[in-house]
Amino acid sequence: MKKKLLMLVGILALGLVVAWVMAAPVDKIKAGETIPTLQLADLHSTAVPIPNPKAKWVHLQFRRFAGCPICNLHLHEFVARNAELQAAGIQEVVVFHSPRESLLPYQGNFPFAVIADPEKKLYRQFGVDSSVFAILDVRAWPAMLKGMSAADKPKGDPEGGALGRPADFLIAPDGKVVASHYGRHAYDQWSVDELLRMAK
Repeated sequence: MKKKLLMLVGILALGLVVAWVMAAPVDKIKAGETIPTLQLADLHSTAVPIPNPKAKWVHLQFRRFAGCPICNLHLHEFVARNAELQAAGIQEVVVFHSPRESLLPYQGNFPFAVIADPEKKLYRQFGVDSSVFAILDVRAWPAMLKGMSAADKPKGDPEGGALGRPADFLIAPDGKVVASHYGRHAYDQWSVDELLRMAK
């Protein structure tokens, strides 16, 4: 019995090591690179140019599906502190791989631009990938549990898959990427405080 327990612990430990190594992101768009101009539209059909010459910075972040409990737990902080982001000259743009109809009831009330990309064209363009380790990595579990138990949370199927990993890009008005981050797991992303520090 003891040997079996030790073997199980060993297998789990090995799995965690493998998960950490395989989930390590590759910065496909690096700081210093310049992105082409994008002409997007948010959930309310408002034009969203990236880069935006009228904003000091654009923070482009890639999330998962409309009902993702992890994504929306994270975005609660951005909604609550949106005034701070605006004061710092940061335009927030959030991309989901759910269709517009699924995003409108909940994310449609966010005070910043939300982009529906069900075909994942932007995900491919920015090198944002999926991996089973997005949710197998134990570092994502506390946020997953907290998000699922939240009273105010969206509902819906994992459209486009449940294995996406997040990504963040801070973009200057000339299209230069000042900083980029590819998450190792589903809750590996910039916080508001980290973003504000970078945007100084």
